[in-house]
Amino acid sequence: MNGNSFSLWVYLSQSPLLWLTVTLSVYAIADAVSLATHRHPLANPVLHSIWIIGGFLLITNTSYTTYFSGAQFVHFLLGPATVALAVPLYDNRKRVVAAIVPMLISLIAGSITAIVSVVLFARAFGLPQAVFLSLAPKSVTAGVAMGISESLHGDASLTAVSVVLTGIMGAIIVTPLMNRIAVTDFRARGFAVGIAAHGIGTARAFQVDEVAGVFSGIAMGLNALVTSLLVPLAVTLLLH
Repeated sequence: MNGNSFSLWVYLSQSPLLWLTVTLSVYAIADAVSLATHRHPLANPVLHSIWIIGGFLLITNTSYTTYFSGAQFVHFLLGPATVALAVPLYDNRKRVVAAIVPMLISLIAGSITAIVSVVLFARAFGLPQAVFLSLAPKSVTAGVAMGISESLHGDASLTAVSVVLTGIMGAIIVTPLMNRIAVTDFRARGFAVGIAAHGIGTARAFQVDEVAGVFSGIAMGLNALVTSLLVPLAVTLLLH
């Protein structure tokens, strides 16, 4: 890289617009590839956007703080995107009301399983208590999970990483798993992935079927509420 090119890169790298453009461009390409593969689970656009952008930041020696100064607009849009889930929910309100009892039973069972399993696994592998506290809320959306982690004096950064990994794994696994165990009701499929894999799983559910996406969005919201109540109780009972 000659002097002029280097100077241009230094100038561009400090511009927030560059990182917003990089983020949107990479995701658009990853989503196009996913669409070309007929939404194959392993072609998840979130997964591939993460490693591509991460590699680009590593190669260019760009800090996360610099990157986020530009990409934070995408982060801001998570709020409106979540609220927008109310539209398909309203359109499918009769189906939701008809399934309210099994939904509540599944919610409690799924929330407890997600919390207890990760704490027991962490204890079995002898991980420090701070790790227990950071991993316990991994199955809810990042903002809520980080808040729960901080209230328990866990590591919010570790929580954020575990939330993203949980969401990606859930989005990849859910369709082949549900097909394998012959679950054909898209209400059940969506609700399950919403509890286990929050927003990333919900995005995947909408790609597969609108009804699955609606029920996944409901599960994501309800699970955030229930988990915020159950995690402190579960941690107190399991760690003492």
